[in-house]
Amino acid sequence: MSKLRCHISISVDGYVAGHNQSEANPLGGGGERLHEWAASLAAWREPHGGRGGEVNESTRIMEETLENVGAGVMGRNMFGPVAGGDWGNGQWKGWWGDDPPYHNDVFILTHYPRDPLEMKGGTRYHFVTDGIERALERAREAANGQDVRLWGGAQAINQYMAAGLLDVLELHVVPVLLGGGARLFENLGGADVQLEQVRAVEAPGVTHVKYRVRSGS
Repeated sequence: MSKLRCHISISVDGYVAGHNQSEANPLGGGGERLHEWAASLAAWREPHGGRGGEVNESTRIMEETLENVGAGVMGRNMFGPVAGGDWGNGQWKGWWGDDPPYHNDVFILTHYPRDPLEMKGGTRYHFVTDGIERALERAREAANGQDVRLWGGAQAINQYMAAGLLDVLELHVVPVLLGGGARLFENLGGADVQLEQVRAVEAPGVTHVKYRVRSGS
């Protein structure tokens, strides 16, 4: 069976986005600092239409995050800041414009139904209102044997961990303190989540720590 994988940048104090996220500041206060290591890489810039960039110990890590991914899942807040069921008067189509970087089917967790969105580059957004298990089931069907990438945000990751559905968690730990925002490992409902370290790779501005995720009996 395909695996549910999450690869995400995180501050030393456990936040994957800063406080006061908004349409003008989607990563919250200081949140952009979590991604400076990635934005500097040639392996990140090329898939996003950029040029140049560094090659270092993070290069292979970045390449691996993109390999064998056939579909994705993300939370409503990661898709966008618009609240309620009108989806920004029907105009909001995600942070990433008409050509998002996913290039496959992405299933959005939400309480509000919406017709699928067909974007440029092969990205198709599907809006799932019947729970995290159903979203994962549909994503696995779409992935056709490849893995499913859990893109975030913190609430969605915590829900999948608490439910025992996450298989791989890779934290890109950045040496900054955000002091508030969207925090990982909160509100797990007492779930016995066990992390088995697979590797740790030190790189400029970041340490990559990869875990297998197991649920206790």
